[in-house]
Amino acid sequence: MVKPYLGRHIYGFAAVLFGLVALAWHDFNIWQQIRVLGDIAHRGVLVYIYATVELVGGIAIQWRKTARAGAVILGATSLVFALLWVPLIAGKPQVYDFWGNFFEQFSLVSGALIVYATVDESDTKRSAILARIGYFCFGVCVISFTLEQLFYLSGTASFVPKWIPPGQMFWAIATTIAFALAALALFTGFWDILASRLLTGMIIGFGLLIWLPAPFVDPHKQTNWAGNAENLAIAGAAWIVADYLSQRHSVATAPVPEALGGGESFRLKAVRG
Repeated sequence: MVKPYLGRHIYGFAAVLFGLVALAWHDFNIWQQIRVLGDIAHRGVLVYIYATVELVGGIAIQWRKTARAGAVILGATSLVFALLWVPLIAGKPQVYDFWGNFFEQFSLVSGALIVYATVDESDTKRSAILARIGYFCFGVCVISFTLEQLFYLSGTASFVPKWIPPGQMFWAIATTIAFALAALALFTGFWDILASRLLTGMIIGFGLLIWLPAPFVDPHKQTNWAGNAENLAIAGAAWIVADYLSQRHSVATAPVPEALGGGESFRLKAVRG
């Protein structure tokens, strides 16, 4: 039975949502800022180009034959928006919000890189290297998520719905610890599959409890819709990581025919690419 790996589909759906939000508001959102470029001409044209790119990439990544092209499109787009935060970081390196926004965008680059590397198994060694790079880059992003919540703990608590017991600050601290433990698991390999799945579930929980109700409160605010897309995209990237680890585990534990040499060393070699 083939396991369903849904990470890239969620990731692609988020990209489509990004494109639709940009078309509806005729503008970028706060995570995909271009203010560092100043008052550029033909801003509206850039918005339509960006929206088209997100829509094409989000649709392309849904099918295996076009998934690598979709991953390149979406990964390159996210990389551009991540790099646009660098001048702001350089100008005020003490403001972690700029760093946090950079790593939020970079987490999407990491997810795209893993999809590009794993969807086509024709170049095993090269693909394995690219996938590991994407994996460790995502781990760095999870460290950033931890620090961002830690540095802005009161702000994080304010996002937690007040009706959830035992209190807003409790969940702000708990989710910060959860991010830290997830980063530790990803880098040590200890319970990494479970950690990646729990991390994905937690981020999806953010979307269901915080971002999903937001458009119903104020449907005319772009941030409320773009926040859903951003959260879903990061959840998709985390899901891609979970799928990647699950795939590696499946290869490592798959029985090997005696004709191929069998034995533990063969399986380890297969995992390492």
